[in-house]
Amino acid sequence: MQSRPDPGGAPAGGTGRHAAPDGVRDGRVTGQLFGDRYQVGDTLGFGGMSEVHRGRDLRLGRDVALKVLRADLARDPSFQARFRREAQNAASLNHPAIVAVYDTGETQGESGPVPYIVMEYVDGETLRDLLKREGPLPPRRAMEIIADVCAALDFSHRHGIVHRDIKPANIMLTRAGAVKVMDFGIARAVADGQSAMTATAAVIGTAQYLSPEQARGEAVDARSDVYATGCVLFELLTGAPPFTGDSPVAVAYQHVREDPKPPSEIRPGLPRDLDAIVLKALNKNPLNRYQTAAEMRSDLVRALSGQAVHATPLMPEEERTRIIKAPPQRIGAVAAPAPLLAPPRRVLPDEMWEDEDAPDRARKVWGFVGIGVLCAALLAGAILLTLKLTSGGHETKSIAVPQVQGETQASATAALRKLGLTIGTVTQVESDDSQKGKVVSQNPSQGTVVTAGQRVNLEVGRGKTSVLVPDLSGMDAATAKDQLARMNLQYKQRTAASTDNDKNKVFQQDPAPNSEVKPGSTITVTIGTGVAYKAIPKDLVGKQFADAKAELVKLGLDATQQSVDGTEPANQVLGLSGAQPGDPVQAGTVITLQVSNNSLFVMPPLTNQTPEQAAAQLKQAGWKGDVGSLGQRTQDVTERAQVGAVVAQTPAAGSKLNKINPVQVTVGKALSWPVPGVVGQVLDDAVAAMNNQGIPSGNIDVVQQPGYAPAGQAYHVLSQSVSSGSPLEFDQTVTLLVYGPEAPKTTSRPPTTPSTSSSSSSSSSSSTPPPPPTTTPPSTSSSSSSAPATTANGGGNGNGNGRTTARTGG
Repeated sequence: MQSRPDPGGAPAGGTGRHAAPDGVRDGRVTGQLFGDRYQVGDTLGFGGMSEVHRGRDLRLGRDVALKVLRADLARDPSFQARFRREAQNAASLNHPAIVAVYDTGETQGESGPVPYIVMEYVDGETLRDLLKREGPLPPRRAMEIIADVCAALDFSHRHGIVHRDIKPANIMLTRAGAVKVMDFGIARAVADGQSAMTATAAVIGTAQYLSPEQARGEAVDARSDVYATGCVLFELLTGAPPFTGDSPVAVAYQHVREDPKPPSEIRPGLPRDLDAIVLKALNKNPLNRYQTAAEMRSDLVRALSGQAVHATPLMPEEERTRIIKAPPQRIGAVAAPAPLLAPPRRVLPDEMWEDEDAPDRARKVWGFVGIGVLCAALLAGAILLTLKLTSGGHETKSIAVPQVQGETQASATAALRKLGLTIGTVTQVESDDSQKGKVVSQNPSQGTVVTAGQRVNLEVGRGKTSVLVPDLSGMDAATAKDQLARMNLQYKQRTAASTDNDKNKVFQQDPAPNSEVKPGSTITVTIGTGVAYKAIPKDLVGKQFADAKAELVKLGLDATQQSVDGTEPANQVLGLSGAQPGDPVQAGTVITLQVSNNSLFVMPPLTNQTPEQAAAQLKQAGWKGDVGSLGQRTQDVTERAQVGAVVAQTPAAGSKLNKINPVQVTVGKALSWPVPGVVGQVLDDAVAAMNNQGIPSGNIDVVQQPGYAPAGQAYHVLSQSVSSGSPLEFDQTVTLLVYGPEAPKTTSRPPTTPSTSSSSSSSSSSSTPPPPPTTTPPSTSSSSSSAPATTANGGGNGNGNGRTTARTGG
């Protein structure tokens, strides 16, 4: 149970701490063993007369809250009696929405026996903490909480216990959202509560949630709890209680004299039905309030389900103050209101106000309040006397609706008709089996002033058709099973890894607490096994994520996925993040599995293929780029097979890259050289010019023109097979046609006197030239001085590997 300050007692559990009152020394009992069973732990909080410790029930192995009477108060019989009364009251109330009392006892203190109470330990927070953190709640959530509070109060009222101190600090919400009403420290049995509390009666409530009758010191009953519950609902809806002031005295005075504002005036947009419910609960006159917490809960349930509520707007002031004589009615356990001219009494005791620093000032102020109340009573008496005189003693014909709740339908019908009222709608509703066939709710409620013939709607119980599921959290298996058996519910158990704190205890249940189920329904509870360790399987890599997760879940683990780039199929597990296969981890641990997003592909080898073939292979490998964007470069090659084929690629084959990344290929292009124009040049110069362009001599053929060259044209290029500027590829040749040598010149000799015969012969011989060469140009060793230095097997550059040849033209 959550810790919070409380004037009537210490908190029942939680985490908060508060300053210790006088006489309390923190840690005085910490570490002790109460009753050879309860180990006392850390102090959770302090109250006006007790301190609360977290404890451990060693016999049942469960956490408990230990409420211990302060040692300095343990010697006072009145405090001991009140402390025991709280234990008796709470122990008699076994309800899912009421904090359970497990045991009581006494331990020996320094000055004598010190009583203690063993209570249910509730892990959660109070409504006070919730309001501080979140402010006003959504209307539906507020109504759901108060409906559960009403269920708890109705249960306690039917067992004769009035709480007297309903406030946000005494209402807890567990972590599962279940409501728990606690601290029946100032509760009294209804039979004992008919007498007014006096200045000796210790704490009687908290000022902001006091009913008017409590503030006046009159008798209180279940309707006082209804009023306080209305104050809490008002605060849940608006963020503040209905009345505030500079002091508790000022607040209590407003409870007695001032009407609250409708919540919708403070928080516009709230439903009018919700205003009606709140204002009916906060009616100054107990007769005009909900007569039971069950009535208020029924209206809240109607509002939650969208049905019309039974609460009606307040009557005009003149009607509420009209004096009538209603027939005497049996109220049952509900006390009749105090008479108008009740003698003034000292009502709000000084010890009630834990935040009041000046008790003398409070007494003076309350003296004035007492005088004011007396004056108001005298004024009311005067009004009554005036009405009697002016009316001639005749009474009004208005009728006060009697209390028929708890009567059988036949009895209620007869009583209403006897007064001149009409029976309206009779609705069968679910109820306790003890209320079967009896009226559980009426509208208008008891005490409402109506005219003769007014219709009165009744709700008649039909018994239980559903059961409210109890909150089993924190119980051991045996206790939970026993609790369900007493409520005619079946028990089913499963186990699961849990924190060490939840070991051997219920930490989950289905259906949830406060759910309505049919009698005999099965409630599945989960008992914690404590922290367990599991080894991460070693075969997760390579599996699909869904399969890997299913394997982990079977072991009591869980999995989440982290997307990573990969070439593997989508959702295939590639590895683990933050853990390794085989590692031991706590049960319930979420393992992060790295899964492939299939965004990569493996670059295939593209060499020796045409660009079109390369693009097709890329697509087949998973590349999603645009074929038109396939980058191409060229590279000179000297192998005919590489011409037009891919000779290089980027990225390299086997690389992993994104499917949309660009790809670059290099395509082979035949090596070629531009052919220069060499016609008219000497053969040696022509060959040199081609060599300068990069053309190897081996790609040059020389063919000699038959016959002698014209004068001055010996061994000059006559023509070339590849025109000037055209490319010559690496495996092609250019043929140069060149002139041969010039014709030899005739040699002159001095004249002689030849004989007739010889002279003629000699003359004829000297005038005939030699025949022209018919094979090759003269070699360097045999050529004349005019022949070029070109041999028959090589160019003029002297390259012995050249393919230059000399052929005879034809």
